[in-house]
Amino acid sequence: MSTHLAVEQPQLGSGVQRLKTRPQFQAALAGGTVSRTPHFALHRLNLPETSVNPASSSADGAAHSLFQPKAVWLGAMVPKRWARRAVTRNAIKRQIYVISAQYEVRMPCAAHVVRLRAGFDRTQFISATSTLLKQAVRLELEQLFERAARPA
Repeated sequence: MSTHLAVEQPQLGSGVQRLKTRPQFQAALAGGTVSRTPHFALHRLNLPETSVNPASSSADGAAHSLFQPKAVWLGAMVPKRWARRAVTRNAIKRQIYVISAQYEVRMPCAAHVVRLRAGFDRTQFISATSTLLKQAVRLELEQLFERAARPA
């Protein structure tokens, strides 16, 4: 019985699946940018339908095998180039995952990567875990997901 529950859990809205492997991140980044803010970019790779027919491209088949089960997938990229301290990178990643959970219902079944594309000014945000930095990150992430959720 517990095996049956484990199989159904992703379908019950248990959360966003996290990207873990390099090929998953590369595939999602190749999908294209769907939203930007001054510090963040959201990339999306639309997942193919569950039935992969032989006439479909090999890229669709590769994406199908990378992202099982078909769900909302999310990864966070916070490079050292833009956030030097590990505590800052981890705080930003936590914010990304928390905010994305709020928008999970509005996000399509696709692979998403939120990428930090510019650093926050260290003179303005002295502490890596300051309330000001957390508020600024939260505000931009909400804008990022709002823009991505809007119909084109």
